[in-house]
Amino acid sequence: MNQKQLAGEKAVEFVKDGMIVGLGTGSTVYWTIKLLGEKVMDDSLQIKVICTSVETAALASKYNMDVVGFSDINSIDITIDGADEIDPNFNLIKGGGGALFREKIVAVSSNYNIIVADESKIVSKLGKFPLPIEVLPFGWEGTLKRINQVGATSKLRLHNNKKPFVTDNGNYIVDCDFKAIDHPKSLDRKLKLITGVIETGLFIHTTNVVIIGTGHNNLKVISK
Repeated sequence: MNQKQLAGEKAVEFVKDGMIVGLGTGSTVYWTIKLLGEKVMDDSLQIKVICTSVETAALASKYNMDVVGFSDINSIDITIDGADEIDPNFNLIKGGGGALFREKIVAVSSNYNIIVADESKIVSKLGKFPLPIEVLPFGWEGTLKRINQVGATSKLRLHNNKKPFVTDNGNYIVDCDFKAIDHPKSLDRKLKLITGVIETGLFIHTTNVVIIGTGHNNLKVISK
C-alpha cells in the first residue's frame, strides 16, 4: 500500500454516521473518497458530502454519495483534503490541482479539518512548491505584475502547455515562486489586497489534524 493510500484511508476513521463531510480534491484524498464510497454503497455509512471540485463531485456520485450544496446545509462537520506543502505550524500551500478557491471555502466552513498527505509534503518552511493564486481572467497580465511586485516570480498556468488552465469557477491560476515564505499570514493578506486576485493557495490556521503516510506502511497522525 502506498503512502497516499495509507493516509487517505486512515482519515475515514474520523467520519461518523450522519455527518456532513467536505471532500477535497487530489490524488491522496481520492483514497478517502473511494473507501467512503464503498462504505456508503454497502449501507454501512450514511453521510452527505459537499465537494471542492467538479472532479470530486463526479467521483462521489459514482459511489452514490448524497452530494449537497451550501443551500442544503448549515455547516460542515468534517473536511478531508490534501496539501502540496505543510509546515510545522500546519500552514499549507494548496492548489496544485487548481481547486484552491473552493477548497478554502469548504475549509473555513468546516468545524474540523483533516489534511492527508505523504511525507514528501512536510517542509520546514513553505515556498519550495510554487504558490498557486486564482486570478480573474480579465487583466490577468497586470495582476501578475502586481503579484511580482510583492516578491514573486510568477507564470500563468497553462493546460497542456497551450491554453490557460481554467478553474471550475472560470478563473485562471498563476503559479508564484516566492522562494522561502517566512511570514505566510502576512503574505496572504498582501496578496489578497491586489485587485484581480480572487484567492491564494495559502491556508492559514484551518487545519486540526494532519495524517501522513510514511515508508514501510507506517502512519503519523499529528494533532494541533
